[in-house]
Amino acid sequence: MDPRAARSTGYSVLPDGSPDVLGGGRTSNTWRLRVRMADRPGTLAMLAIRLADLGCNILSLSVLPVRGGVLDEIVVRSAGECTRSQVMAAVQRQDCECVGITGADVRELVDTSAAALSSANQAITNPAASADALKEILAADIVTVVPADEANPGRTESGHRAVFGFGDTGSLVARRLWAPFVRQELARAEALLGLLRSAERNVAGSVVLTCEDGAAVVLRAGTPADADAAIALHHRCSAATLFQRYHSGPRMMPRHELRRLLVPPRGISVVAAGGRQIVGLGQVIFEPGSDSAEIALLVEDSWQRNGLGSGLLRRLAVLASASGCGELVATCLPGSEGIRRAALRAGLSPARAVDANGLLRMTL
Repeated sequence: MDPRAARSTGYSVLPDGSPDVLGGGRTSNTWRLRVRMADRPGTLAMLAIRLADLGCNILSLSVLPVRGGVLDEIVVRSAGECTRSQVMAAVQRQDCECVGITGADVRELVDTSAAALSSANQAITNPAASADALKEILAADIVTVVPADEANPGRTESGHRAVFGFGDTGSLVARRLWAPFVRQELARAEALLGLLRSAERNVAGSVVLTCEDGAAVVLRAGTPADADAAIALHHRCSAATLFQRYHSGPRMMPRHELRRLLVPPRGISVVAAGGRQIVGLGQVIFEPGSDSAEIALLVEDSWQRNGLGSGLLRRLAVLASASGCGELVATCLPGSEGIRRAALRAGLSPARAVDANGLLRMTL
């Protein structure tokens, strides 16, 4: 705002050129401020006394860890009229730094966790409200959806701008003038968007896969109740298919081994159910202390080269990604290209060659 225009409208202007009061000449009586203070006992208490001298009552307090100390977010309400410059002066007299200050609404004073869950529920119920949910989580001034190639994530504007991936080709750009974003807030935002991605991909439920010939199968988690159908699947598979899967040719699968296939102790199984039959079976096994996971597929011969293998692999990749994995590893026999072709069709990025141990690595 031009200082001359501010004087003509009755605004007082702070050194940074921003008005001292809210729009329409109305002085705010509720402020949200962020204060960097010395880590000394009694500092916060002394600041509370100075704010009390202004007639300000502290409505909420939260501590945001930042590099080299802490940042306190304080919401205060004045019994009378209190300008922003008066609040900032009280902070500075206590030898603290007011990093940011903005007008607040008492309706915003809800538990942080409850507010985050409410925003997440809003976005899951209505995906078009994702930008609004992120705006609430970050207390941002504005959040816009832009194409990913226009987001320019390198431009942070001194921490007042943040970019988040959104969908396959978009980004969410958040901006806030009154205070920079801190790491804890950005972590909350990433957690929200991760939840929305999981909900969009229906990680906990079943999905329908349409094969190239038009046949539809259901991809769902394997259960012990699938044991008989899984045994029948192994009986219908050729020796060559079983050899590619197990690097041996067992037709009889012991039930205790079958249970480990359907309910892996350290992983997830996905079955492809066509009617009452299981026509495909995949597993992802997580490696402790690593962001890698091992995957394996078995597809009935008559369903091969029909898009089922790549569909299973794509679903396993979604589940692995939702669990924090960044790399899939498949054990391949020399000269075998089936898993690599399936990975390419699934949209993954397989290595062009297996390593010395016969492992093909694919990034998610």
